[in-house]
Formats: sequence, structure tokens, C-alpha cells
Amino acid sequence: MAKRIRVAVVYGGRSSEHGISVVSAGSVMRALDPAKYEIVPIGITPTGQWVLTQADPEKLQITGRTLPAVETGTAVVFRTDDQPGTLAAVEPGAAVESLGSVDVVFPVLHGRYGEDGTIQGLLDVIGVPYVGPGVFASAAAMDKEFTKRLLRDAGLEVGQFLVLRRGRPWSTVDVQDLGLPVFVKPARAGSSVGITKVTDWADLADAVEVAFGHDEKALIEAAVAGREVECGVLETEDGTPIASLPAEIRVVRGHDWYDFEAKYLDDACEFDIPARLPDEVTAKIRAAACTAFQALDCAGLARVDFFVTPDERVIVNELNTMPGFTHISMYPQMWQATGVEYPELVDRLIQSALRRGPR
Repeated sequence: MAKRIRVAVVYGGRSSEHGISVVSAGSVMRALDPAKYEIVPIGITPTGQWVLTQADPEKLQITGRTLPAVETGTAVVFRTDDQPGTLAAVEPGAAVESLGSVDVVFPVLHGRYGEDGTIQGLLDVIGVPYVGPGVFASAAAMDKEFTKRLLRDAGLEVGQFLVLRRGRPWSTVDVQDLGLPVFVKPARAGSSVGITKVTDWADLADAVEVAFGHDEKALIEAAVAGREVECGVLETEDGTPIASLPAEIRVVRGHDWYDFEAKYLDDACEFDIPARLPDEVTAKIRAAACTAFQALDCAGLARVDFFVTPDERVIVNELNTMPGFTHISMYPQMWQATGVEYPELVDRLIQSALRRGPR
């Protein structure tokens, strides 16, 4: 029997997207072929402890409106005095126990300390292959300001925006050229965490403080009238990016925009997969998604989010280097509509990381 590939599925983390990461990891674990892969589940608690957990996807699901969390487990570390990827258990009062090495890491982490280049840098130093883009692409895509600047430099259209930094003076007058409504968001967060739609300038200061509660930099974006469309990108064996069929998100119940509750808790959205768009617009979106992927020097995967205006302009909103992998997440659903089922998608991502090897 061929030796199984040991995959460390790392999830949870210190960001505000901890719970969604846990749910995503459960879906990834469920999809891995046990005859081909041995799962080493590593959870990161909200306070930053790395622990060995159980590979039980049933415990990693949303219950009602409650998101799961990483809480306890055997403390683990990557050893640097052994072959790359060697794990060790380091329980207080007990001898250090080697847990063997892993072949590849699947960092199913969203937001800060996971999707922003930090864990990618750690894995680079250790010398372990991992799924997804490297340090630069992860950091650039996480920071919405620099994402927009790089995409604009690549010839893609982005919406109007303004950046505020905590501790630096600003006034509403600086922002009013964007017009109402505006969306105020942390520059480096995801899953719509910390975002406020502002329809009255009197509410702007409070919205900025909400964003500053998640990041020291806030982005204020002019609203774009248009349809919300997403497109998945996957790297092929020769490194060429290919794009999925796009999907459209329609908020239909109880919310006027695609916020966190609408995404994950309230079943407030309907999806058209593939999006009902003219063929030429679909082609434009798929081409722009691949251009965005290359503009940020991505690897493995990405999800690119767009607005399509009534006059069929395609405007890039943002790029996610580790999009949600829950059973309702758009990235796997778009690839399923394109002919790549969830288990095959996860397998292709891991094989891509193994081909690439340590960065």
C-alpha cells in the first residue's frame, strides 16, 4: 500500500473570522480521501495557542447561530531541530513527544495571522509546502488598499476609495466627494466583519471607529451600483490560472447588503451559479479574475469579487487568497458548476502545493 500523504489542516486562528475558519476546515477534512491522505488537525485558539485536535468534521459546524471555536487540545509546535515539517507535542510537565513530520500544510485560515502572509512566512522559514499564495500575495491581497492599487496598475477598474489611519486627523469633508452611501471597512479583514454602510454623514465617525476596532487602517469606499459577482481562480499544473464560471449573489431577505449575518447566519441570500450574464460579460469577468490573480503574484487559488454595473462595466472589489471553504461557500460551489467537485478541488490544491514544494 502506498504511503499516505500527511496533511496538516491548520484552522481557527486569532482573527475575527475564527469561527468561519473552523467551519471551512471541517468541510476540507470531510472531503479528503482517507485512503490517500492522513489528516493532522491543528487548531489555533483565539488567543494563539496551537493544539492538536480531533479530525471530526461533525464537531466543526454552525449550531443554530453559534459558530464553533477551537478551545482545547494537546499543545503542538513545529520543531526546527529535525526534518522540515516535524511536529512535537509539548504538554506541560511531560516529555516532548515527536508526532512525526507532515508533507504539506493546508492553512484554512481567514483574516489576520493566517491569510495575511504571516503563517506563510512561518512555513517558508520551516521549509514546508503549503496550499495557497505565498507571503507577498497573501499580504497584498489582505490589505484592500494595496490590492486596489495593484489591480488598478494592472489595468483593471476599481471603485473610488479613501484610506484613513488611526491616530491621523481626518474630517467628513475629506470623504464627501465619494458621495452617499459609502461603505466603511477595516482595510485588513474579511467575511464582512467590521463593515458599516453609511447613508448619513452624521454616522460616519461611528462607522470609522467600528472599523478601527478591527484594524488601525480603515477603507471608505464609494458605493457601486451594480450586481455582486464572484469568480474562482485555480492554478493548473503548469502554473497557468484558470477561472471558474462566475456566480451572482442576491440579498433577498431582511438585509440590504451582503453583511456577515446575511452570509452565514440568516439564510438571506440567493445565488445564481453560474451568474445569468451575457456571454461577453462572463468572458470579461473570467479574464479579469486571471489578470488579478497574476497581478498580485498569487499561487494555488483565489476568489475575485466584482461589481457588474448596469452598463456592463466590470469593477473589481477585492481578492481573497483563502476564500471560505464551507459547504455554502461560493468558491467550491463555482468550481462545482464548472465541473470540479469539492473533493477533486481540495485534492488539486494539495497536489499543487506539493508540486511547488517549499517556497
